[in-house]
Amino acid sequence: MDQEALPGTRIPTATYRLQFNSGFRFSQAQEIVSYLHDLGISDLYCSSYVAAKEGSIHGYDVVNQTVFNREIGTEEDFARLSGELEGRGMGQILDFVPNHMCVESPDNIWWMDVLENGPSSLYATFFDIDWQPVKKELTDKVLLPLLGDQYGRVLERGELSLLYKDGAFFVNAASLDIPLDPKSCLLILTHRLDTLKEQFAPEDPTLTELLSIVTALQHLPGFTERDPEKQQERHREKEIIKKRLAQLCQDAPPIRSFLEENLAEFNGVKGEPRSFDRLDALLLEQPYRLSYWRVATEEINYRRFFDINSLAAIRMEDKAVFDKTHVLLFRLIREGKVTGIRIDHVDGLYDPYRYLHALQKGCLGQRLPGLPAPEEPEWAERVSAEYDIRLAGNPAFRPFYIVCEKILMKGEQLPEEWPVYGTTGYDFMNQLNGIFIDSENARAFDRIYYRFVRGTEEFQEVMYRKKKLVMEVSLSGEANMLGHQLNNISERDRLTRDFTLNSLTRAIIEVIACFPVYRTYLNSGEVRDKDNQYIESAVSKARRKNPAMNASIFDFLRSVLLLKYPDYASEEDRRNWFNFAMRFQQITGPVMAKGLEDTTFYVYNRLLSLNEVGGAPGRFGTTREAFHGQNLERVKNFPHTLLATATHDTKRGEDVRPRIDALSELPDRWHRALVRWRAVNRKKGGSFENQPVPDGNEEYLFYQTLLGAWPHGEIDPQTYDTFCGRIREYLIKALREAKVNTSWVSPNQGYEEAVLAFVNEVLAPDPDNVFLKEFAPLQREVAHYGMFSSLSQVLLKMTSPGVPDFYQGCELWDLSLVDPDNRRQVDYAARVRALSRLKEREAQVGARELFRELMEERENGMIKLYLIYRCLNFRRGQAELFRDGDYHPLEARGAKARHVVSFARGAGRKRVIVAAPRLVATLLGRPDRLPVGDEVWGDTFLPLPHGIGARYRNVLTDEELLAEERHGALGMPLGHLFQELPVAVLFNEP
Repeated sequence: MDQEALPGTRIPTATYRLQFNSGFRFSQAQEIVSYLHDLGISDLYCSSYVAAKEGSIHGYDVVNQTVFNREIGTEEDFARLSGELEGRGMGQILDFVPNHMCVESPDNIWWMDVLENGPSSLYATFFDIDWQPVKKELTDKVLLPLLGDQYGRVLERGELSLLYKDGAFFVNAASLDIPLDPKSCLLILTHRLDTLKEQFAPEDPTLTELLSIVTALQHLPGFTERDPEKQQERHREKEIIKKRLAQLCQDAPPIRSFLEENLAEFNGVKGEPRSFDRLDALLLEQPYRLSYWRVATEEINYRRFFDINSLAAIRMEDKAVFDKTHVLLFRLIREGKVTGIRIDHVDGLYDPYRYLHALQKGCLGQRLPGLPAPEEPEWAERVSAEYDIRLAGNPAFRPFYIVCEKILMKGEQLPEEWPVYGTTGYDFMNQLNGIFIDSENARAFDRIYYRFVRGTEEFQEVMYRKKKLVMEVSLSGEANMLGHQLNNISERDRLTRDFTLNSLTRAIIEVIACFPVYRTYLNSGEVRDKDNQYIESAVSKARRKNPAMNASIFDFLRSVLLLKYPDYASEEDRRNWFNFAMRFQQITGPVMAKGLEDTTFYVYNRLLSLNEVGGAPGRFGTTREAFHGQNLERVKNFPHTLLATATHDTKRGEDVRPRIDALSELPDRWHRALVRWRAVNRKKGGSFENQPVPDGNEEYLFYQTLLGAWPHGEIDPQTYDTFCGRIREYLIKALREAKVNTSWVSPNQGYEEAVLAFVNEVLAPDPDNVFLKEFAPLQREVAHYGMFSSLSQVLLKMTSPGVPDFYQGCELWDLSLVDPDNRRQVDYAARVRALSRLKEREAQVGARELFRELMEERENGMIKLYLIYRCLNFRRGQAELFRDGDYHPLEARGAKARHVVSFARGAGRKRVIVAAPRLVATLLGRPDRLPVGDEVWGDTFLPLPHGIGARYRNVLTDEELLAEERHGALGMPLGHLFQELPVAVLFNEP
């Protein structure tokens, strides 16, 4: 597929992810633009910087897409950052969040309006709320699972309190001021009203005004009103009433005192349960129901982001929502300040295909000359017509650089019809990581792992169980909702009427647990061939796993999901089937994410470097042939997709994984270490409720984590103490995510404390600590091998088809763990100084000598920084070659041929040859050797493409190299190619 861009569309050559929050603002980003430009970065890749919940460290808890996050900076600050980028010819990709908003913030004015007005809110259709849920008591109400305990207990402890502000009433719950339905406030205003009347003459204007306000509230349309005219009336009149009440309280202190006394009575007295009856009655009148947060798992009636109660889904399929939420984004595109978009969690959208086309259409409208202003009525029509014409001429028309966060499972491809340039790179990350794992040792690792943990469960079975667990616990409400929806469908046909609600719900759970991908993409009643295969596979597998269930229930569910309507189906029936299938699609993704990424990845620990977002831990490594095949596929379909090796969501830092990968080459060494470490640490472990702590699986995870994240070189006491703290925090998160001995929902503090006691004793900085003495040799060995695999990893990322993406700080060794560990502030001052020193030293001694020095001092990470600097600046100078060039796998010959990955990129008469080692542990055989020179590579020879000459320049070291002829082929001996640096980029321009 030849993607066509609008003239002027910016295609990045290299991106750098920045995480904005109050600790890293626009002004600080502006300060490092020159550094990033020098490094070779073409585009900033910015986390969301629209308004988010106060104190947000990541920006995904958006509260208002139309304004900047004030904690990050002002619009003037942003303009200065944009000017700095523009001055260096750099672009900016913005991470945009279209799926959800944070609903636990007073700054989310749309949600607050919904809470005040229920279905009558002007924003009621903005959020994905089921106003007629399974639980009839919630009809026309929103469940608000904010409370830390059961509602009645919280109420009678006096933790819910009414307050008055500027003519409106609120209830404070969980530190959030939630508006009351204005009409329900009659209960407050009329309480003790007869007593108040005694203080005024009958015709007193103050009393008259209060009574008039009461009358106005009595005539205010209710919050269940759905007639548009009545909704507008309610919206208009309630604001007038608030202003009148505020003015009255300001002008008449007796009225203010009256209200304050009433509020005090409503708020009750702790220790007197009946004193809270009035408040309870008032809260029952609201368009929401306050509840214990645990209630959400079964009764939530708004769609969430995964199982996070504070993040409510928005209905981006609604044009009004789309238009409102994209105002700022489109303005920044129109001004040329945003040149690309990253779409967060595209699978959460009702119809990603339609959304992405609408987004591209909107971007086109910001960049086409001669159009009316966007606010003009004819603007949308003109843009739509222009877009449709261009798309008809070329279905691959892509007017703006957009990539989407999409996790692809084994064998899955991004839908070619999506108008995007690719994904955020999880697919590449796992493909690349796989070639550093020795797949020949898969069975050996099975034996080691299963013996240590005393288990035999395969990965697929673990994933199936954990997805079911998620649906039974944190997402049971979503499963129940689907079950009731399917039950309603079955009741309309006599052939399916006898299927029970329980059996239908169970069938749904089983099929979702067996679903092989995150979601399907039905739209407009069409089912893609791939989606048909996924649904058939999931249903068949679910039926095999449940032989006691009536097979016809699964057949019915499959028919609905595939939209195989009976001939006699009415239009309403067809609409119901389609709505069910679309809802089903939106739930399979969260179940996969929670069941796989956030549960199975912490339970199936055979080799932790495989447990990565988008990864398949059941598959032990990737062949070079598969890696090349995937690169060729990318050239064909999505040549400008992002290539990642670390993101804010990855489970381990990009230099942690190569260390753990090295274990795959050392099964015997790993096995001996495990046996010995368990014996040494046996007495350090304790027990909790007659259960050994930690269990075998947790201990296995712990040792791999230590090997992967252990700091380089000698560690001072402060650094060591910080490291141990990070390990403790990581383990608690890992244990809770695993949901075996503790969890986020029900933390087992006793068990967790026992695990931490074990960790503290194992890592005690005691000279007599036998474990640390015996741990050190293997740690140093895998760290040694891991550094060279890391260099290969980053080089292959920078030269493979696609756009290399760098996560903040990863230009030096990145030994971080899962968030929040990988979101720590980056020391940019140190990196700026380091690059400056490298450039100065390069000018003094040249690149080749500098690399030789850096190889000797490799533990400080400067070699990685310098490699990135050299390669990215070359890539920027040859942007067309890397952007549009072809791709040819190269195959080495000789005894060490399996230890090198090589390919050629070409455009016109220019050619680039890339070569990097893999499986370094078995290549070297011992940790005192380097992967360079003839001693290591022997007779291994890399044949080069025919017809492009014999003279090359290694753009990393500036060496001039001449190809040799061996056995009828022109090429390069690897011992010569990797004479001093174990990676190479050769450039030939006849």
